[in-house]
Amino acid sequence: MITALIVAAAGIAALLAGLYVGARRQRSLLGRAGDTADQLLREARAEAQRLIDRSEGEARALAENYREREEDTLQHRRIELGATHDRLDQREGTLEQRAANLAQRESHLIDREREVTETRRQAEELKEQAQQKLSALAGVDAGAAKEELMQRVEDEARRDAMVLMRDMELKAREEAERRARRILTTTVQRLASKVVAETTVSVVELPSDEMKGRIIGRDGRNIRAFEATTGVNIIVDDTPEAVALSTFDPVRREVARRALERLVEDGRIHPASIEDAYEKAFAEVEQSVRDAGEWAILEVGLSRVHPELVNLLGRLKYRMSYGQNVLHHLIESAKVANMLAAELGADADEARRAAFLHDIGKAVSHELGGSHALVGAEIARRFGEDPAVVHGIEAHHNEVEPRTLTAVIVQAADAVSAARPGARREAVESYVRRLESLEDIAMSFAGVDRVYAMQAGREVRVVVDPGEVDDLGAHDLARRISRRFEDDLQYPGQIQVTVIRELRATDYAR
Repeated sequence: MITALIVAAAGIAALLAGLYVGARRQRSLLGRAGDTADQLLREARAEAQRLIDRSEGEARALAENYREREEDTLQHRRIELGATHDRLDQREGTLEQRAANLAQRESHLIDREREVTETRRQAEELKEQAQQKLSALAGVDAGAAKEELMQRVEDEARRDAMVLMRDMELKAREEAERRARRILTTTVQRLASKVVAETTVSVVELPSDEMKGRIIGRDGRNIRAFEATTGVNIIVDDTPEAVALSTFDPVRREVARRALERLVEDGRIHPASIEDAYEKAFAEVEQSVRDAGEWAILEVGLSRVHPELVNLLGRLKYRMSYGQNVLHHLIESAKVANMLAAELGADADEARRAAFLHDIGKAVSHELGGSHALVGAEIARRFGEDPAVVHGIEAHHNEVEPRTLTAVIVQAADAVSAARPGARREAVESYVRRLESLEDIAMSFAGVDRVYAMQAGREVRVVVDPGEVDDLGAHDLARRISRRFEDDLQYPGQIQVTVIRELRATDYAR
């Protein structure tokens, strides 16, 4: 135990001795480090003092240089401002001189304006005095003289214009007539057509008058059944061995005609046989409509025609216009348009197609109403026809202003086909009404004494009062009457207007 304590004490003593030696060594090191730090601090202070001294010197040098430059700049600015001030003084003097000159000119102009105003006033007074003296000497007021002079100048100008217009119209008419006569002659001489077109009638012949009773039936049941089935009225009158069919639809009338002929031929007439005959007749007419449309297309030489247009064309086989078969009229118009287009150098295929379809609207116009030209144009447009062809259809009666040569050719072909001798016939009432319209329109013009419509309305002779209408006025009156006919009336071909002016002087010897 004591040994252990001794050993421990010895260890502690050795440890304390080691610590003492380390502490002294550390103190020695700290002393040397302090000396080194003091020396470094002194050196740093000396270096900082040197840097401060050098920076202050450089700053003083820079400040001195900047002060010198600023002084030079200010001096230069003072010199420039002085020069600018001198120039402004000089300009101000110039402006004052100009202002003085302008004021002097303005005063001079005011004086001149006063002089001019006074001179003008004096001139007006002198002019007025001179006019009063001239009016007093001539006995005519100045306003009246001026008006008379203006009227005289206007009359002379109108007379010169009328002379020039007459000469130009005469030359244009001569040239147009010469060329049109050549073209139409060449076209018409190549046209081979019937003089009188066929006419579809609605009269059914009967073998005897006894058949009328069968058609009527007991208490009228057969005739009622027939009219209800076909939509056509049967007119039974005193005409021997015949009955008439009446309806606005030509195709329906044709179906009824065939059905009635079948019933008359069979002899058995009752509601059941009427329905059977109607169905067979309807099928026959539908087939004939298609055949007629296809035949017309082949006759004209067209291709790519819509099937619905073929059916509509076939229906025109049973449609009449003033006694002329419409389908034959279309075929004839297409041929004429083809020849006219060839003579004029236009598109013959386009003109032929437009002329062939120009009355297609007549197939449905009685159902839809409205102008057949516009209806036909809408139908052609709906079935994909060319816009030029559609325009030729809608413009052939001037509902639309013609804008192409094809449209004008269609109008000419329509007129040639409709106006040729024997093509159409006209009812007496409409014929008389048209002649009266011609005479009434011509009589509405001032200076007209008598009017005579001659040659079935193709020539109008107008007798004028020679005291109201002079020679040049006669030419102008004929032109105005012709334009009025074109605007107010519709007619085939052309109307010749002849103005007759005759002066008769009568005296008596006593």
